[in-house]
Amino acid sequence: MSSGSHKIGLVLEGGAMRGMFTAGVTDVFMENGIGFDGAVGVSAGATFGCNYKSRQIGRTFRYNMRFAGDKRYCSISSLLKTGDIYNADFCYNRIPNELDPFDYKTFAENPMEFYIVASDAVTGLPVYRKLETCDEGELIWMRASASMPLVSRPVKIDGYTLLDGGMTDSIPLKFFQSIGYTKNVVILTQPHGYVKEKNKTLPLVRIVLRKYPKLVDAMAHRHEIYNLQTAYVFSEEVAGRALVLCPDGPLGISRTEKDRNELERVYQAGRAVAARRLNEVLSFITPASSQKSQA
Repeated sequence: MSSGSHKIGLVLEGGAMRGMFTAGVTDVFMENGIGFDGAVGVSAGATFGCNYKSRQIGRTFRYNMRFAGDKRYCSISSLLKTGDIYNADFCYNRIPNELDPFDYKTFAENPMEFYIVASDAVTGLPVYRKLETCDEGELIWMRASASMPLVSRPVKIDGYTLLDGGMTDSIPLKFFQSIGYTKNVVILTQPHGYVKEKNKTLPLVRIVLRKYPKLVDAMAHRHEIYNLQTAYVFSEEVAGRALVLCPDGPLGISRTEKDRNELERVYQAGRAVAARRLNEVLSFITPASSQKSQA
């Protein structure tokens, strides 16, 4: 945790069901009592990462394993009926309020700050929102962060029209640094050396999102920005201001994976990386003064 004005952050990339890797990492962190001054999540990094602030070990894994094949959770029928492949009412109402209750009380009382990233469809720029309670109004922001283009409706809230945060800021390390987080653990869902290519669905994106030309333009350049971001993240690791945890190789999982074996495989991959690098993480987040006093 922080010492004085130096805040320690956790940055969570998205990636739909690649986020099961992140869930494995964060569960190991929680099991070992690792805390942060704040976290920022994008898309699945937000919807899964909120369980870190509510201190619910295993919740992400549990409800994904339970509902992976449930048409109410994620299905083409939901997309056709509602405009969202991940059913909004089921994911952001029934699961957290009835089927696998979210601990709103712990989330609100935990002093760790929690931010999400969404994309402003009108400006084509990222929007950052601090969540305090994860109540109904804030869950709409969570949904906006994870509303994947082409398979989700834009989310309208507080005068914004929003879609997936990964469209404009996939790895918000610079944002966290800009608000005082001087040391950050960054969890990526792509391996070191991964290079994003131009989006093959861009012609369809141009048609579906034609009302939002600035967002389309952001999508057209997303691969370039993403590759610059990953380069920056690893350069910050070399400089000692970041510690990066990522898969050992491509996860090879579908964005809407329903195979429970595949979900568990990716979750266990995250746990394995976290367990292997646990001492590094502890050393990185422990203030130098504390390390000297323990010597």
